[in-house]
Amino acid sequence: MSSDFDQLHKIVLLGDSGVGKSNLLSQFTRGEFDIGSKTTIGVEFSTKNVTYEGLVIKVQIWDTAGQERYRAITSAYYRGARGAIIVYDITKQPTFSNVQKWLQELREHADANIIVMLVGNKTDLESSRAVSTEQGAKLARDRNLAFFETSALVNSNVEKAFEKIIKSINELHLRRLAPNNGEGVKLGPTKSIAVENQTIQLRQEEPKKKGSGCC
Repeated sequence: MSSDFDQLHKIVLLGDSGVGKSNLLSQFTRGEFDIGSKTTIGVEFSTKNVTYEGLVIKVQIWDTAGQERYRAITSAYYRGARGAIIVYDITKQPTFSNVQKWLQELREHADANIIVMLVGNKTDLESSRAVSTEQGAKLARDRNLAFFETSALVNSNVEKAFEKIIKSINELHLRRLAPNNGEGVKLGPTKSIAVENQTIQLRQEEPKKKGSGCC
């Protein structure tokens, strides 16, 4: 394994176009929000090194396009993913209704043991809220998902959401590596995740076309 990290975990971001997946990615990996960001074309990804429980973990986060015409392209990128974050826009009810569609896509393409989190984004637009916190929390409970509401714009709960899924992925990974002695892995208390550095940022885009999406 590479000398600059101990583990590599792949996470995919899912959700309809315009829910803010790209800005959640850029806020977590670079501490940036692009107010004029365009709709993702195909797939882009960034990686970031974090430390957890004394290990250096390279997290590779894939941002998959939400447009219907790109779903066949992006489905191949679920392979090897240990975590998935399904994002909806709290101001747009259809993006919440479509969470079921993304869960179905995960069932079809992802590993059965993938860790899944539900995120309601754009809490900075509280006055335009169309999906209540209770609705999001209930869906997450019913599907046994972790749940956060975030704002990529003001960086609210972004770090916490990513820290939570990385912790869950790492703990599951350790259990899989443990000897099969019937006792499992005894984990210590939860520790905060300290960001070490961003190692790569790669965008793959087609030439610009007419029209644009939102963040």
